[in-house]
Amino acid sequence: MSLMTTEVPYQDLETVCVGFLACDAARATRRGTVMIAHAWEGRNRFVEDKAVELAKLGYNAFAIDMYGGGRTGATPDERLALMEPILNNRHVLTRRVKAAFDAVRDLPETRHSRVVIMGYCFGGICALDLARSGADIVGAVSFHGGLKPPGFPIAPIRGQILIYHADNDKFVPQEDFLAVRDELNAARASWQAHIYGGVLHSFTNPDETDPSTGMAYDATAARHSWAGLLAFLEGALP
Repeated sequence: MSLMTTEVPYQDLETVCVGFLACDAARATRRGTVMIAHAWEGRNRFVEDKAVELAKLGYNAFAIDMYGGGRTGATPDERLALMEPILNNRHVLTRRVKAAFDAVRDLPETRHSRVVIMGYCFGGICALDLARSGADIVGAVSFHGGLKPPGFPIAPIRGQILIYHADNDKFVPQEDFLAVRDELNAARASWQAHIYGGVLHSFTNPDETDPSTGMAYDATAARHSWAGLLAFLEGALP
């Protein structure tokens, strides 16, 4: 294997975004690609490391940039300032994640019909909204992601939906989970949800060590959800 990582610029209207591609440069054939949508911090080391981990397993992995310019926030206030303008306008959010999808499909390494998107927290919303846009993806996977439906009609969902959710998530009310359940059923989507009892938001992130914030790493949930992702990818991206 010859692991290659590189930054890939792409555009959403006037906003220049900078994605992070990890893949096996020695592999001659096109292969399936996993898009990775970041949490509120921005396209940071966490999602880049996930991209490298997936590339070592033989997938293309592309960590997308929802804020533009590869910007990240170091403090909660900085992160909110980056996230809220996009989160509060789901039409803009959908357009931005579709721009990333178009960029992925333009990569010479990508098989057009074999794209999966996964996302963490804010990125979980991005993943589900790409599916809601009717994009030709194989699947969308949300890890402790936001679940509130966008509030406007969605296109037919083509890919399978996989949700990993913390039952004790203080940032995602139970009514949001029930609303997305009803939405996906009404859309006749193929979906699964795995709910971890007693677990908090951000359960995949080892840096979250203070449960008083409402966010805490849980090794069992992190391990189980990652294994579930890999099992899904094995079937979805041959």
